[in-house]
Amino acid sequence: QVQLAESGGGLVQPGGSLRLSCAASASISSINTMAWYRQAPGKQRELVARITNGGTTNYADSVKGRFTISRDNAKNAMYLQMNSLKPEDTAVYSCYAYRIGWSAGSWGQGTQVTVSS
Repeated sequence: QVQLAESGGGLVQPGGSLRLSCAASASISSINTMAWYRQAPGKQRELVARITNGGTTNYADSVKGRFTISRDNAKNAMYLQMNSLKPEDTAVYSCYAYRIGWSAGSWGQGTQVTVSS
């Protein structure tokens, strides 16, 4: 498996932008699925966006048109560009990776995103 480390979280005003990064400890070129999840206080963890090694992306309805997921296999990294942030986007954001054949996926520790004026 692979170790993942998120960065880029912080406090931002509504309407602002943040870019999250997820650095992997090893090559991600053969990892089938990488994703961003988030969990707000008192709520269940939810999928925010997912990207395959072929570049296919999926987004939660709540972030479509505002968030963009990408991956750079050469840098062993995944990103989440978040624009037009809303207070309801406040959560801990975690990256996830899964390769076919692994017994389970790998998770990062998470990074806090707070959207508030």
